[in-house]
Parts: sequence; C-alpha cells; structure tokens
Amino acid sequence: MADLLNGPRIEPKSGQAKQLVVFLHGYGADGNDLIEIGRQWRALLPDAAFVSPHAPEPCGLSSMGRQWFALTMRDPDERWRGVVKARPILDAFLDAELAKYGLDESRLALVGFSQGTMMALHVGLRRKRAPAAILGYSGVLVGPEQLSEATAKDASGAPPPILLIHGDQDQLIPFDALFESGEALAKANIPCQWHLSLGIAHGIDHAGLRHGGLFLAKSFGVKVAA
Repeated sequence: MADLLNGPRIEPKSGQAKQLVVFLHGYGADGNDLIEIGRQWRALLPDAAFVSPHAPEPCGLSSMGRQWFALTMRDPDERWRGVVKARPILDAFLDAELAKYGLDESRLALVGFSQGTMMALHVGLRRKRAPAAILGYSGVLVGPEQLSEATAKDASGAPPPILLIHGDQDQLIPFDALFESGEALAKANIPCQWHLSLGIAHGIDHAGLRHGGLFLAKSFGVKVAA
C-alpha cells in the first residue's frame, strides 16, 4: 500500500535526517505544490527531510491534479467518509518513511494545506503515537464529534502540538473554520494554537510560513538563532 504514494522530496541540508516533515497538499494540486516550502525552511530545520506525496486519487475536477478524497460540496458527510477512507494509505506511507530514515513519531511533523489539513488532523490525532507537530493551513477539523478517537499521545502522555493558520479573506474555507476547529479541539482537551493572516485569501503568506517554520523548530526542540 505504501508504494502507491510518492512525490518530490528534499533531503536534509546537513546530510543526515533527524526529523521528517511531510507535506499534504490541497484538493486539485499535487506534491509539487508544497515541496518548495521545505527549501524555505531548511535554514530553520537543517536536519529535516521533507517529502510531499501526491494524493492517491486523480482529482474529479482537474485533469492534472490529485485529491485525498472526492469533494462535491453536496453531501455533508463526504468529508468524514473521505478522511476515513484515505487514512490507511497515508498511515502506511508515514510508517514507511519513518522506517526509511530510522525515525519514530517524535521526529515527525505533518503539514497540511486545505484538504491536506483535514488529512493531517485526522491521521495525526489517530496515530499509535503522537507526531511531534501538526501544522495546518487554510483547513478545517473534519468530524469534531468523533474526537474520542483522537487518542494519539507522546511519551509523556500529551497530545501533539497543533498550529492552525488561516487567511481572514478565505472564501473557499471561511476563517470561521479556524475558530470552530480550535474550539472543538479544546473541548476534547487537545490544545491548539492559531494564527490569523490578515488580508490573505485561500493561501499562505510569508508571515504564515515563518510562523509555521518556527513552530516546527520549537516542536522538534531545534534552537533557532534570534
């Protein structure tokens, strides 16, 4: 199953991987859409390997793009069914990538955009052991009523650190999703940080990238020069 996913990657600047950052792209894009963020974060995370797999399905609305699951916007349950269906193949990919680099979950970060954020939250909160961090741009928590399943904890028994970043001009997934997701996580005793990017639509600005990179560095325990 794991060999069904592949995509562009950037090897560690230092030459030896001590962390793994996995990008999960949005609906209608592919792994190439996010991988260059890894190049921008190499200065902050010189020991990190970055990989950005193409989602498993051709996009229903784009001849070139990919999707983690189908979206029609007509079925209120399709997001939940979608993340549940896509979870096993992403889990298998993550397992294979961690094994490849000889790393465990404490060295893994999931970074999603839009539909990729839905996948990062769903899968990251249900791993056998919590990843070091979950960073989500312009997305939403799917199935907040199902958070009793979100049992992933680190060695100390804590849930994974989460940072959600959203543009206040996003018309595709309105920024209310940021606060609704954070509130649902808080009710499930899963702390969540958030950042609202002013004047930004469905995308990522420079400040959001910098904020996200610093969050990952802190989550990995990497010291960053002031």
